[in-house]
Amino acid sequence: MPMAPGGWRAHGVWTLAAELARPQKLVLPTRQGVSASAVALPTGVWPTVADFLAERLPKVSAAEWLARMAAGEVLDEHGVALPPEARYQAGGRLYYYRHLAQEAPIPFEEQLLFVDDYLVVADKPHFLPVLPSGRYVQETLLVRLKKRLGLASLTPIHRIDRETAGLVAFSIQPHTRNAYQALFRERAVRKVYEAIAPFRQDLALPLHYRSRLQERAEAFMQMQEVQGEPNALTLIELIETRATLARYRLSPQTGQKHQLRAQMSALGVPILGDRIYPHLLPDSEALAQDFSQPLQLLAKRLEFLDPVTGQERRFESTRELVFSSS
Repeated sequence: MPMAPGGWRAHGVWTLAAELARPQKLVLPTRQGVSASAVALPTGVWPTVADFLAERLPKVSAAEWLARMAAGEVLDEHGVALPPEARYQAGGRLYYYRHLAQEAPIPFEEQLLFVDDYLVVADKPHFLPVLPSGRYVQETLLVRLKKRLGLASLTPIHRIDRETAGLVAFSIQPHTRNAYQALFRERAVRKVYEAIAPFRQDLALPLHYRSRLQERAEAFMQMQEVQGEPNALTLIELIETRATLARYRLSPQTGQKHQLRAQMSALGVPILGDRIYPHLLPDSEALAQDFSQPLQLLAKRLEFLDPVTGQERRFESTRELVFSSS
């Protein structure tokens, strides 16, 4: 594929010149590897910014918001730190830095597989989230890599579940990020997973499995198969068997939430260590710190044509799944 004038054209859509012409967002420095979060300022009657934050984001107390503002951790839309007494004005947005007073460590390390000027590929362990959310901020793959590499602009171009191990790719340059993200939106990436699950003698493989998935109304964490036009397609292949278990190769052609986990469960072969399928276990701090039974699902391989350099990319995880039901 030749170099187009003004930059690399990916799928006939993206060019460097066009990307540079897009409006640029305010870029704020990271703090301890954590990027600033944003919140819009709606019309309202809050006397001060601190009053608004305490009501809109109540997981942080009013006293804590005042302390954060005093420490320069709440910024206006121009990146200027707001004092604790700042009056509320509707319109625009605020930026703040999220952190937890106490965060339990996740005792597993990621592996760095590839770094160039545009792309980072890491091999994630089980139990490590990709992005800050809920009880995890510092103990996330993104924050760890930002601190390790000193790359404040690092952004994942796709995601895998906290419970899943394996490959995650990140964009370094803001002006090429959309080109990489477009690969996943347009299904131009070959993704291959491996899983360990029960062996079914009567399940004819390989199988191009199609189903329609949607969230359960009563349990949004779970996806369920329903009637209708299929929106989830996976090629399921058998790699090997050991007693009552098997190792499967899963090649998703679509990217529905929990697609592999939900489809394997629907076939009667739920992936070992799954805390969501077929039965949703209650979430708790104790369960979050139980690392004894990892989900036996691995993002094993990524293959794509690099939209910026034009090179064929093929990355493979060095991790291995475990045949064990204990």
